[in-house]
Amino acid sequence: MEADPDQAGVNRALIRLLDWPEIARSPLLARFLSYIVERQLAGEGQNIKAYSIAVDVFGRSPDFDPQADPIVRVQARRLRSLLDEYYRGPGADDEIQIQLPIGRYVPHFVSREPPAAAARAEVASSPAAPEEEEAQFEAPTKAARGHVTVSWFVLVVLSLGVVALVYALSTMGQRQEREAARAAPFELPAVRVMEFQNLVEDPIITPTLSALAVELVTDFGPMLTVDAFLGGRAGGDGALERQADYMLSGVIRARPADMGRFEVSAVLTDLSSNSIVWNWSSLIGPEQLKSRGGIETLAQDVVLNLGGVRGPLHAQARDFVRRTDLAGRENFYLCGVLFVLYRTTPTVGLAERVRNCAEGLPEDEQRSGNVIAGLASLLAEGHGGDVGAVLLREDRLAMADERMAQALAADPTSSFVWEQRARLDEKMGQHEMAEAAYGTARQINPANIDAIASHARHLALIGRLDTAIVAAQRAIQAVPQTQIPDWYYCAPALAALDGGDLRNARTYAERCARVDTELGAVLALLVAVEQDEAAAMDRQLSRVLEVPSFRRNGIMSRMAERATDDDLLGRMEAGLSSAGVPEAAMYSGY
Repeated sequence: MEADPDQAGVNRALIRLLDWPEIARSPLLARFLSYIVERQLAGEGQNIKAYSIAVDVFGRSPDFDPQADPIVRVQARRLRSLLDEYYRGPGADDEIQIQLPIGRYVPHFVSREPPAAAARAEVASSPAAPEEEEAQFEAPTKAARGHVTVSWFVLVVLSLGVVALVYALSTMGQRQEREAARAAPFELPAVRVMEFQNLVEDPIITPTLSALAVELVTDFGPMLTVDAFLGGRAGGDGALERQADYMLSGVIRARPADMGRFEVSAVLTDLSSNSIVWNWSSLIGPEQLKSRGGIETLAQDVVLNLGGVRGPLHAQARDFVRRTDLAGRENFYLCGVLFVLYRTTPTVGLAERVRNCAEGLPEDEQRSGNVIAGLASLLAEGHGGDVGAVLLREDRLAMADERMAQALAADPTSSFVWEQRARLDEKMGQHEMAEAAYGTARQINPANIDAIASHARHLALIGRLDTAIVAAQRAIQAVPQTQIPDWYYCAPALAALDGGDLRNARTYAERCARVDTELGAVLALLVAVEQDEAAAMDRQLSRVLEVPSFRRNGIMSRMAERATDDDLLGRMEAGLSSAGVPEAAMYSGY
């Protein structure tokens, strides 16, 4: 029961938590916990806000914006998870618990009786059965030495029964969760993140590796598709009771031949088969390894290459979704995997499967920002089902805009929602708003690979080609070759064409055109014009003229909605003219 425990008791509970290795290994979380507990004890609970925590605990500047920077929400989620884990395990018998309610940063202090005392109290307050009353009445006032009376035997049996019942009830929820997890197909993959092993003679690096493990868990948080938690030191005696599907571990070693740099290697092990399914390495300098910013960048690189739905953690789920009808098996995770497959190949069939999956979710999940935003994107892209089929493009975009606003209201800190918002802004020709939305999506989750690649394409269309190609290469390098979507190559196609690399421009444009029929078809035609290949020009011209949006609005009218780079638009117009496109088809329907 919740009460007002004495301050000394709360301080003892705080000390026990701070001494627990899972929190002690993270000075940032320890400072967070101490801060909110001490302010609550001082009667300042009403002043515990995201802003004060960000500035006082995490060192953010006074102009901190909690909507743009999710640091407090991410760390609170991590702290809340650790508190739950502690009180399910080593702190289960603590008389005072420190709890952090969902959606708040003000801690609650809860007093509870130890299980044994509670059991004794329950036995003492239980009315005796008629047979027990009679036995007690007839018992002698003083039992013979060494003789166990019937009443005492019954009380012992009852006590044991009550303790067993209390234990069964207390663990029932956990058992049900485990059984449900076994029955549900492909829930979020659980990853135990181990501290990387230090093979360098410098012992100063060891605390840095502890910080790296914490950063990895933190960076996995915004992805919503991975359940990552700390697992202690590899080969150590840390408590590893929590079940995991994968283990992420690694080492750091010196590379004297590489100008004193270090090699950091990460390995992902599938615990069901004890086999390595992914490995990654990077060379970094000593200063980067010992700096906070360097560790954050290193963690982001690992998560970017590992955590996305296109990566190795989700290979089994991708295969399951491709070959299985999800009717009756829908869950938030599988619907998300299905949406990523749609993003790879945006067909009518996959769009319908995404909608069906979303409709099969529980009502509360259907109201989540991610689900609303995903369906709004389908509508904007012409796959809105019966509703979208009867709407004109402008009406369809207006309806998608309304739904996207609902998605942001439901979850303003979702990187996925902001990515869909940016895509919609692009379609509506609101390029400055699209840039701002892409920036927010990437800030919330730097490992959102689709947001990086989509942003790269937009940057290329608005004339920021140098920045675009860096982002595009980062996205392409982070995805296994077999999983790279064709539209990731739209920005590289523009860059290769701009640089005169016509061979790669042709290859990239062809890949781009498989998904982005507008941009890819025009770029492929421009390459054919540059190469002066008549047969290729005829083939690509036919493809361009058959694009539905071009037929409705004119080729250059539509491209002028998508691009703001005057040089690029001029090059497109000149190339189309050289290929024989009539002027009337440039700016009006045909």
